[in-house]
Amino acid sequence: MSRPIIAIPADIREFDGAAWHAVQQQYVRAAVKAAGLMALIVPALEDGNDADAILDRVDGLLVSGSATNVHPSLYGKEAKDSDGPFDPARDATSLPLIRRAIDRAVPMLAICRGIQELNVALGGTLAGEIQDQPGIWDHRKPPNVDRDTMYSIRQSVFVKEGSCIARVVGPGEVRVNSLHRQAIADTAPRLQVEALAEDGTIEAVSVIGAKAFAVGVQWHPEYWAETDSPSLKLFTAFGDAVRDYAAGRERPAVAPYPQKAV
Repeated sequence: MSRPIIAIPADIREFDGAAWHAVQQQYVRAAVKAAGLMALIVPALEDGNDADAILDRVDGLLVSGSATNVHPSLYGKEAKDSDGPFDPARDATSLPLIRRAIDRAVPMLAICRGIQELNVALGGTLAGEIQDQPGIWDHRKPPNVDRDTMYSIRQSVFVKEGSCIARVVGPGEVRVNSLHRQAIADTAPRLQVEALAEDGTIEAVSVIGAKAFAVGVQWHPEYWAETDSPSLKLFTAFGDAVRDYAAGRERPAVAPYPQKAV
């Protein structure tokens, strides 16, 4: 049996004066190497994407992190310069895919920007520059370091007993690599909080009543997914859910390519 395929929404990036549709290698590698899946990158379009047509052709959805932020207008707030940078094409691509994946019971894992998109897609709000709030730690990436140091596992989160993630990594304290300056403010009504940082920042959620794996984490399990046990367990669980979904799908029969008469 061929490997199941997941969709990963792209970001828009500018290189040499041209716009590119891009996804960081660390997400694709984790999907392939840790979850045992194949990945297709979905172009980021402000209009023209058909979420159902995309989900018809894949077995799961991975919503990656990004250097950009969800535009505040999408959760009822006025945008400030400090809220950026923004990527409206990414917003317009990811949010409909998230909603339809949940409706259609397509397995989904949302990471970093992805958990924020998940919250906004379901009616929640975000808080920016959280390190400036009283009692909140500085969750931003450390400056002037290499990527391994940037993504080092150095923070504790506390997974709630009985939660979806607890069934994967176990309840209680888990060490993670969480890098962000935005976070969930008002939790969407359809989301259950699964894990908190020591300062109370929401670090993981699941979709209440979801008929498939539907989890978001604020940290970056993709970066060490091949070597860190909790990260690997999370990607393995996602991969297993995608394989179960793929095995249960009704796929149209593929007619053999007509052969020319000899």
